[in-house]
Amino acid sequence: MPDYDQLMDDEVRAFMARTELHYPPDAVDLTVADQRRVYDAMCADFDAGYPDSVTAQDRSFGDVPCRVYTRSDPVAGTVFFCHGGGFVVGGLDSHDSICAEFCAGTGMQVIAVDYGLSPERPFPGGFDDAWAAFEAICAETTGPVVLCGDSAGGNLVAAIAHHARGRITGRISGSLLIYPGLGGDRTRGSYVTHADAPGLSVRDMDFYQTLRSGGQDRTGDPRFAPLQDTDFSGLPPVVVLTAEFDPLSSDGEAYRDAIQAAGGRAVWIEEAGLVHAHLRARHMSKRAATSFARMIQALTLLRAGQITDLD
Repeated sequence: MPDYDQLMDDEVRAFMARTELHYPPDAVDLTVADQRRVYDAMCADFDAGYPDSVTAQDRSFGDVPCRVYTRSDPVAGTVFFCHGGGFVVGGLDSHDSICAEFCAGTGMQVIAVDYGLSPERPFPGGFDDAWAAFEAICAETTGPVVLCGDSAGGNLVAAIAHHARGRITGRISGSLLIYPGLGGDRTRGSYVTHADAPGLSVRDMDFYQTLRSGGQDRTGDPRFAPLQDTDFSGLPPVVVLTAEFDPLSSDGEAYRDAIQAAGGRAVWIEEAGLVHAHLRARHMSKRAATSFARMIQALTLLRAGQITDLD
């Protein structure tokens, strides 16, 4: 097992220590209610507030609660955002300041989706909510839509991009997937090398997947695991950003390869020295701040359907 204390720099170690003050490594042993309580407390501790130019308003799209972030001098386009949290924790507040900073950095409106969580709303409930919100947003807005999500949210927006083919055309200009779980091969790569990584372990993933699946075998359903699709053609340009110390990192490589093999455009960047959920570390780690700046750049490029100039 890697010695993460030696591999992580001081700032990332400090981020993990601060995280674990609220959300301990064995949080999956808590009840779901307690997991949500400690996760919400952790997210509140890392909340950075809004940049001065950004305001937000709650409203529904497709009967799904959402939060719309706008800048005082907006740029045409929408970032459709789904939050992480293993499909079990998180919501509009958990990624509030992150979405506000995405809005400030890109100028686009950001619409965050409060999809239903498991176990109360197991698969395909969360996907159905995200899809309903996406359909309504496409009907009520104009301009390009960039799909964006972290972790579980990355799974959801990737599934939306797959599902949209032949249903909604000409709206998605690109997708940014931030350390997503896409249903890759757990017998190889980072799933093995970083099975017990800080921030997310394979054991954590098993817990979340069991709740999300309702105990049923969902193998082969791309709405559940986009990497298990049989067709990767016709997808919008994709940027996948993963973390070096994360069991999910190999999913980024596999997804890039599958899209490129089908003739599509995809970029995979593994952020060296970083861990799962490093979005929250953007104000206390230089590495995480650089990664966040890369996310802003990717969203801006994807608005125009471009990825070739990504640093």
